[in-house]
Amino acid sequence: MKRKSNENIKVYNPTTPSMRHTILENKKSLGKNKPLKSLTLKVKSKAGRNSRGVITMRHQGGGVKRTYRIIDFKRDKSDIPAIVKSIEYDPYRSARIALLCYNDGEKRYIIAPVGLNVGDKVISGEKVDISVGNAMPLKNIPIGSDIYNIELQKGQGGAIARSAGGSARLQSIDGKYALVRLPSKETRYVYYENFATIGRVSNTEHSNIKLGKAGRSRYLGIRPSVRGMAMHAEEHPHGGGEGKGQVGGISKDIWGNRRGTKTRKNKSTDKYILVRRNGKRMKK
Repeated sequence: MKRKSNENIKVYNPTTPSMRHTILENKKSLGKNKPLKSLTLKVKSKAGRNSRGVITMRHQGGGVKRTYRIIDFKRDKSDIPAIVKSIEYDPYRSARIALLCYNDGEKRYIIAPVGLNVGDKVISGEKVDISVGNAMPLKNIPIGSDIYNIELQKGQGGAIARSAGGSARLQSIDGKYALVRLPSKETRYVYYENFATIGRVSNTEHSNIKLGKAGRSRYLGIRPSVRGMAMHAEEHPHGGGEGKGQVGGISKDIWGNRRGTKTRKNKSTDKYILVRRNGKRMKK
């Protein structure tokens, strides 16, 4: 099915080979003003190197200069209404951000949900209205609601469901814990006094974006990657040989480590997970 341009994405005509499959973000509906200077930071690009200049993360480097926006993940300005002044683009995240102007004059950026428009009012607190963009404890949110920017520890700030189009669902309240189904399909318990925001993260069409050409990857600071099978045997476990195929049929990285191995080591939080993302129930 051929996609059409809308308020979130822009589909280009195939005037050149690279434009044939190009789908980019449509930023016409976003605010044209520059980010608020008091809510920005300059972040120096490390290009994948550590303090000694050694590459610790491959395929990084270059890219255009970006300004980091300070986002309010905690939503700790309780019971003070705010008006949405603008919906803006953030180069450091896939979601849109909203600039809030509180009644006391303070301004903050938050992750914008779907349906939040310029001029709307939002508020955070213990007992506030159930509407898009409002933040409150999980215990005061109706069962079955879509939520995002969920805290894992009280007062720490939202850590779950913050990327474009993401949302979790509140399934039940069991004692002092809320049962939440995460975007990864994992179901876990979260302390019922932790804050979350009503709604779904904006820019839902982000997953459909196709950069179209290598140059746009370089703008983002992504350098080319070479397949292991195209290398010499001394440079990669997959390299060398007369034909295609991996040694022993096992996929490995450039250091010889087997791919697909489990990386989770924090077993202390297993007790909060009810169902894994693969659908398996955890043993209690």
